[in-house]
This record gives sequence, C-alpha cells and structure tokens, in this order.
Amino acid sequence: MQHNDTAPFDGRAPIEQRHTSIKMGFPLNKSAPFTGLVRLARLTAGAALLAALAACATPGDTVARDSGINDPYEQHNRAIHEANKGLDRIIVRPLARGYTAIAPDEIEDSIANVAENLGMPQVAVNGLLQGNVETVTMATTRFLVNSVLGFGGLFDVASDFGVPEADSDFGETLYVWGVPEGAYLEVPVLGPSTVRRLAGRIVDLFLDPLDHRLPSPEDSVDTVTGIAARLSDRGKFAGTVDSVLYESADSYAQARLIYLQSRRFKLSGGAGRADTTDPYDDPYADAYEDPYAE
Repeated sequence: MQHNDTAPFDGRAPIEQRHTSIKMGFPLNKSAPFTGLVRLARLTAGAALLAALAACATPGDTVARDSGINDPYEQHNRAIHEANKGLDRIIVRPLARGYTAIAPDEIEDSIANVAENLGMPQVAVNGLLQGNVETVTMATTRFLVNSVLGFGGLFDVASDFGVPEADSDFGETLYVWGVPEGAYLEVPVLGPSTVRRLAGRIVDLFLDPLDHRLPSPEDSVDTVTGIAARLSDRGKFAGTVDSVLYESADSYAQARLIYLQSRRFKLSGGAGRADTTDPYDDPYADAYEDPYAE
C-alpha cells in the first residue's frame, strides 16, 4: 500500500517557501505596503476635521472680526509665553550664541542646506495635496539636484541653477482646503501658532516620505539638522528676537502680532486679503512722502 506524501492543498505556500520569504524580507500580505498609506490618509482626514471643528467652535469670534486677532485663551497663552521666554533665556539663546560663535558660517550654511533639502519631499507632498503643480515641481527638482550635485544637500546648487525656493506645510494645505485659522495659541517650546497650524504640525510629523524609507539612525538626520538650523537662525537674528522678547513693552502681544501678520502674508501670497499686510512694510512710510514729487 502506497502512502501519499503530498499534503492537501490549503491555498497557502509551502511552509519552507513561507519561511524563505520571511527571511528574505518579502511581505506575504500584498496589502501590507498600503497599510501606511491608509493610516496616513486617515490621519490627514482626521486632522483636517479636528482643525475645522476646533476653529469653528473657538469662542471669541467677535474679537477676531473686530481686531483680526482671535485669542480667547490669552491668559493661558501668556503663561506659556513666559515659560518659553525662560527657556529661551536659559537654554536656547546661550546655545545659539555659542553655536554661531564657534561654527564657521560655511558649516552653518551647509547644515541649514541639508535641513532644507531633507524637507523638500514633505513640501512636494503638501504641494500635491494642494493641487499646486508649481510647488511639487520646484520641491522635487530642488531635492534631486541638491541631493546629487550638492552632495546630499550640503550645497544649494539648485539656487545656482535658478530653481526658486519652495516651502509649504500641512497648515497651508488646510488653508487651501478652506479650514479656518482658529484661535491663536502659544505652544510650549514651539512658540506662536494657531489651531490650524498646530494641527498641520502634527500631520507633518507623519507626512515626510523619507521617514518611512530611511533606516535608523539615518532617519533622525533631518531632526538634528533642523534643530541646528533653528539655533543658527536664533543666533543670526539675535538682535531682532531679543528686541521683541526682552525690550518691547508687551512681548506677548508683539510676538503674536508679528506671527499672525507674517503667517497670513505667507499663506495669501501677499495679496488678495484686506486684513493681510506685509510685516516688513513700514506702515508710516507714506506719511513722509513728498506731496510735490512727481
């Protein structure tokens, strides 16, 4: 009597083949690569919904219409602002001064270039979500050119070739989608923000394609270079920042005004909104014009 050594077919690959696939790193579930995209889509939709609900449900709409500033949490925001000032005074400002004093300008610029270059894929994704072909094209071109010819972004070759700078974030994507700005917020460590911008920051943490492709510890390079770039900016613009934080009569109100004007100016493209002005324009410039000048 002969024995049939062949096991009944159960629709699965032989156990040896399954083990081999696992060792070689091939996923058995063909839908696995799309799991991250599904989660990201859900997170994006959730953030947009939460930002819209929070912005619409924020109290103080009358204040927002009258003065252009919606700050119903001012007392809480001021407390966080003072804590952020203390953090800047004790840690950030000394580190920034030391960094700019020790590091040569060329090194600072190269690190800042790397940080900017690593952010280009995220900018391209946001441009795609906004339907902005120009942003997608510029961000992709800058990333490819600077990554290859600029030695991983150390040198900004794309600018030398005349490729314009590209910048965007998910907060801008929410703006394009029509999500309201919401209340003004002072976020611990991060500083001035709005409900919409804060929701965008959260989504941006998961929206960078490089974070899903680079292994550890390479995936932390963008974080390290980003922090170094922020310290470099804090050191280079120390006079301006210090004048707002430590020399103005009301540093909270001054920082709030500068942030909201600058952010709205950026999102609107500098035109098209009556309540938006260039934060770098002199509001009193016209008063000194010669009325007889031709």
